[in-house]
Amino acid sequence: MTSERAHDDASQRIRGVGSRHGVGSWVKKSSWGAFTLFLAAFAVFESVKYGLPTTAAALVFFALPDLARLAGIRPPGPLHQAVHRVWIPLVVLIGYAFGPIVWPPLFTAGLGWLTRIALERSFGRGLSAGA
Repeated sequence: MTSERAHDDASQRIRGVGSRHGVGSWVKKSSWGAFTLFLAAFAVFESVKYGLPTTAAALVFFALPDLARLAGIRPPGPLHQAVHRVWIPLVVLIGYAFGPIVWPPLFTAGLGWLTRIALERSFGRGLSAGA
């Protein structure tokens, strides 16, 4: 075996680690799954604490990708991508936590939306984690 071929084989194995079916993929999906459980528990906690408006906000925004699809928003359009971006609900959550607005349904809406995105990513659907 030539050293060039051995190098090519080694690089193929290294690339396979982070591929869809490699160890990196399993770790990434498990991490998204754990994050999903945390977010769901946090949303339930906030919903019980603040009542029906917060529960409704969390559920509506959890269903946001489905509602967008029913409204005719299809991939790969910019609205479809916006609904599946992690940073948008994350900005809502951080802005609520550090901003002057005190309206719990806004926070649980962000939790519900981020929970849905994390759930889709844990099953390998939605946009890629790097997107």
